[in-house]
Amino acid sequence: MDPMQTPPQQQPGYYQPMYRKTNSKSIAALVLGILAVVVPYLGFIIGIIAIVFSRIASNEIKRTGEDGKGMAVAGLVCGIVGTAIYAVIILIVILSLVLFSTTSDLSILDT
Repeated sequence: MDPMQTPPQQQPGYYQPMYRKTNSKSIAALVLGILAVVVPYLGFIIGIIAIVFSRIASNEIKRTGEDGKGMAVAGLVCGIVGTAIYAVIILIVILSLVLFSTTSDLSILDT
């Protein structure tokens, strides 16, 4: 090679990002899972939605190799915890309404 010649230029290829894409459904699952624990009254429904989103995100992550597995797992755990907490609260409210409504109805009929 002649020292006066310039080295051949490499052909530009397509740009390869240095990071993998994060699955957007795993982000949504995490946010919904946190909201399921924090938001009163709607936590039961939000928790169920978080569980569904985390399951979909986990399947997509396995198929595509995207990042976000930890967020999907955290969304699943928070969704389960939020759903369980509010399921117990709803059960307690329903039981107390049933128990107290039957005793108060009987006392009204006696008078």
